[in-house]
This record gives sequence, C-alpha cells and structure tokens, in this order.
Amino acid sequence: MPRFTVHVRDEWLTVPCKDLTCTVLWLGLEALRRYIKNKPDNGGMGPVQEVRFTLRRCQGQGLDTDVKYNIGMFFVLVIEGDTMSPDFIPSQPGSSHLYPFIYIFLDGKSLTTTDLVSLGRGLYKIKLSPEAEKKIAESRELLENIIAENKVVYGITTGFGKFARTVIPTSKLKELQENLIRSHSAGVGKPLSPERSRMLFALRINVLAKGYSGISLNTLHQMIEAFNASCLSYIPEKGTVGASGDLAPLSHLALGLMGEGKMWSPKSGWADAKFVLEAHGLAPISLKPKEGLALINGTQMITSLGAEAVERALAIARQADIIAALTLEVLKGTTKAFDSDIHELRPHPGQKEVASRFRSLLDSDHHPSEIAESHRFCDRVQDAYTLRCCPQVHGVVNDTIAFVRNIINTEINSATDNPMVFAERGETISGGNFHGEYPAKALDYLAIGVHELASLSERRIERLCNPSLSELPAFLVNEGGLNSGFMIAHCTAAALVSENKVLCHPSSVDSLSTSAATEDHVSMGGWAARKALQVVEHVEQVLSIELLAACQGIEFLRPLRTTTPLEKVYELVRSSVKPWIKDRYMAPDIETVHRLLLDQKVWKVAFPYIEKYKMEHIPESRPGSPTAFVLDSPASPRKRVRLE
Repeated sequence: MPRFTVHVRDEWLTVPCKDLTCTVLWLGLEALRRYIKNKPDNGGMGPVQEVRFTLRRCQGQGLDTDVKYNIGMFFVLVIEGDTMSPDFIPSQPGSSHLYPFIYIFLDGKSLTTTDLVSLGRGLYKIKLSPEAEKKIAESRELLENIIAENKVVYGITTGFGKFARTVIPTSKLKELQENLIRSHSAGVGKPLSPERSRMLFALRINVLAKGYSGISLNTLHQMIEAFNASCLSYIPEKGTVGASGDLAPLSHLALGLMGEGKMWSPKSGWADAKFVLEAHGLAPISLKPKEGLALINGTQMITSLGAEAVERALAIARQADIIAALTLEVLKGTTKAFDSDIHELRPHPGQKEVASRFRSLLDSDHHPSEIAESHRFCDRVQDAYTLRCCPQVHGVVNDTIAFVRNIINTEINSATDNPMVFAERGETISGGNFHGEYPAKALDYLAIGVHELASLSERRIERLCNPSLSELPAFLVNEGGLNSGFMIAHCTAAALVSENKVLCHPSSVDSLSTSAATEDHVSMGGWAARKALQVVEHVEQVLSIELLAACQGIEFLRPLRTTTPLEKVYELVRSSVKPWIKDRYMAPDIETVHRLLLDQKVWKVAFPYIEKYKMEHIPESRPGSPTAFVLDSPASPRKRVRLE
C-alpha cells in the first residue's frame, strides 16, 4: 500500500492510500482529518470540509513511499490564513544552490567565519587536505590498537558521563555508539534552515579534519559526500546546554547520516533519511568504536550560528555608518564632530575608523553637498548625541565585532572532542575542550554590542519623523492626517529595540547541573548564539526603516542634492522602493531594503568612495597610533579553493 508524506503546519503525517485513483482533494482532506484528530480544539478549525487549503505536490526521489508503486512525490498543505515557516523549504526538483566544481579544502586549522557562511550558502563543496587525511588515519590506527588490546578507555570501551566506569564488551561497541546517537537525539523546536544545517555540518567536518577525534577516514569521507550532495539532517534548534558540547543538535545531525530520522536535500525535499541518502546513491554510515562520540562532542552549533551572527553584524555595522551619515545630511547636521584631531585624542581603532568613514561620505572638499551648503551659516553649534557620537558608539560596536570574530575564528579551528586522540603520543586524554564558555560569552557580548546600532538608529528615526526636531513634514508624508506616513514604521523600530533589551540579557551567566552532576557547569551557549542572531536581525530591520526614512527625507529637500556617495545610496534604494507620496502597504518596502542590507549593496555602492578617501588621507594615521579597524573589501580574494 503506498504512503504519502504530507507536511501540515509543524507536523509530518503519513497518509496510506488504498486506491491510487483517489484525488488530491481526498488526500488533503484525509491529511487534515488526521492532523486535527488529536487536537483538543480541532487545531482552531471548524469541520474538515469547511477548511480552505492549498496542497502543493513536491516531486523527488527520496520519499516515504512504497517503492514498488514508484511514486515520487510528497505534499505540503498550507491552511488559508497560515504563513509558511521561513525555515521550511519545499522541494524544488532539479534545482540546487551548489556550485558543483568549486571546492574548499578543510584541514581543521584555516577555516574562517566568512568561509563557513559561504559553505552554508552552498557556494562551495568540501575536500580534505592531504595533511588532514594523514593525521586522521594515524589517530584512527591508535584507536584500533587500543580496542585490539582490550584497554579500558572512556567513550571507546566504556559508557558515557555517569557510566564512564561501565566497561562495554567488544561485541557491543558498535551498538554502544548507535545507542549514544539515538538517545542523545532529544532536541525540540523548529529545524535549522538548510543554510544553518550546512554550516553546522561543515564545521563538524572541519573539527574532525584536525585528526584528534579518532574517526575513521572512510566515515569522514561518507560525511563529506553527504555534505556535497546537500543531504541535511533534521536538526531541532533547541536542546543544547553548551557542555559537554552541543550534544542534542549534533546527535540529530549524526542520526540522519545513519539513515534514521528525517533529512532534506534540494533534490528530494523532506523525507526519511534512508530514502534521501538512497536517492543520492549514498549509504548510511555504520559507526565504528568511538565514532558516535566523535560526531557529537563539540561546540559546533554555538560556533556555526555564532559565525553567521558575526558576519551579519560586521555587514550591518559598516552599513550603519552610511545610513547614519545620510540621516545627518537630512537633519542638516554638522560634520565638525568627525574632525580627525578629535579622534586622535581618544584613539580607539573602531572610533577612528567610523569617524574616517563619516568624513569620506560627508567631506565637502571631496563631495560638495548642496544640502550642507544650504545651512552652512546656521546658528546650530552641535547635534544630538545620536548624530554627533556615532564614532564613539558605532566605534565600540566595530571593536566588539572584531573581538568576537577573533574568538569565533579560533573556535572554528579548535579540537573540541573528548577524549582527544594524540597519535604522536600514543595515548588518549580526557579534557574539557567541549565546554562552550568561550563562544557563549563572546556571543552574549556581541548581542550587547551590536544592539547599540539599533538603539541609536531608532532615536534618529524619531528625529526624522518629529517635525519639531527635523523641520520636515510630520512622519515624512504630505497631507498628514489623511496619510500616516512613517508613524507606525517608527513604532516597529521601537518595538524591536525593546525586544533587544530583553534578548541582550546574557545567557552564559546561567548554569544548570546535568548528567547526574557529572556536567555540573554548562555554558548555555546555544541560546547565546540564537538570541545573538535575533538581535542582529532586529538591528538590520531597524536600520532598514531608518534608511527608508532618510531617503524619504531627501524628497522634501529636493532639488538640493547631497554628496555623491550618499546620492548613490539614495539611487540604490529608489531603484527598488518608490518615494512615499501617499500611504501604501509598507511592510514590503521594509523587507526590500532589508534585503539590500543583507546583500551588502549599500556598502558596495559606498565602499569605493570610502576607500578612495582613505588612500588619499594615509597621513592621518600618525606614527605610534593604533591600527584602524579594517573591514574586508566586498571583493576580497578567496583562498584555499580550487576548481576541479
């Protein structure tokens, strides 16, 4: 009897079909009936026959169906009024985001946050460096000798945690590792997106490539084949306390590779892992002694999400300077506060860099501004702090990001397994590198730091919308009253800033004893990483609103023009979003500008002017002064990649 897999809201349902002549409507109604059957309130719906829904068929080869019927499809059912989870991506037959012949070589010591985010986006496939393969083989040989000599070693011939003194018979060592993965796959919540799953997967491979985990070369090659095919396990985002490593999410990753649980690929969509692997010609991994432990001991959930948070924070921080400079122009502020001599007296690298960017965007000697010229002789002496103090506040954000990025890059290339296998010493040693305190503390710090960009931005939005502060029409719209303009867009910004204040409370100050008091101090780094990402996204959205508002403010200053680089930013926004003549549906405008910021297009149009100014003012860097905080060029060269 064929069975169809149907996704309804957050549940997966298997619907048997006795008669292949049944209609798609029947399948949708039967799936709904099964969905609401055990819901106390019928899932908030009326009778099944009255529910309006859309049923999408997604074809593929890795499906939960009876093979003899050769049925290649599963379904996504969307109830009218619901919105699809942004993390659920239905199958797209024949499509892949991967570039199939571009490889990045992993050796466990040279991966960066930028590399990892690119791997998550599917821009590269993976190979092991020859040096890594040699070290992996050597450490595995030592483990095989330990097993052959019947030595008692934690995690290899014993149980785990509280069961460390329980010796396991040789005949059950494979079962020991499989039981470890199954029992530890206890996460909850929505799954990681494919991009984040790829990052987690790639990072675990990189750690194993260091050659201190004892995994076999064959098993690691199987993992790499699955990664390169983008076969991604169902990994719930919640359940890690960040020591002993990210056990739950990494166990879910390993479970899919074993052919159990759910898995996703662009070719198949969501289905049983064994079918997805089979669709790509891959066999499930068969765990050898110690390999289950090697797959799940480490901080890769915290660190991979942290890498994304750092890269996005870096992108939005440098674009925040451009947006703030545009707002300063609209509010007819002064550039005197960005004088280089002021910032040499307090020479923090980030502060100096931000002040330099403001000068590069606003310096009238380089880019004459008709707006600036229009108020050159006004009696205003100084501006509000949210304009005048951008170098000081944005500056420490930049320095915070640099500090956190360094920690995350170190963590990316660290061995976080336990026990460690030292082939050169001929022994295994138990330690505590799996503890997530380093990335947890760093990501709490990142959230606190990057939030200030939104805190200042929201106040600048208020100044743009408030006619008593801006000398512009109230809420940046004509016919106020009939039109509300940016009134509620500012409220949205205020709401996001308020949420961030709660999210910035550090999670790493908490600890709960787990594993029968064996793991009596933990980092809570998983939540630190997830909320850091939430904070960064809120910052992006607040700055999206400010950029929209600043461009709208420009409309009321026309025909006067601002500086050349800021005009380029204005033109970029106007290429996607029309001026606000009268009220319209605003949310799409915010999302459109958010996408510009995510793609770093605002930075890319302004960067040439910033770089040119910097090159012309190299003498500003005086002897003995700290090196300025330098951000990567959008065209920075790639390393360690090869076309094959």
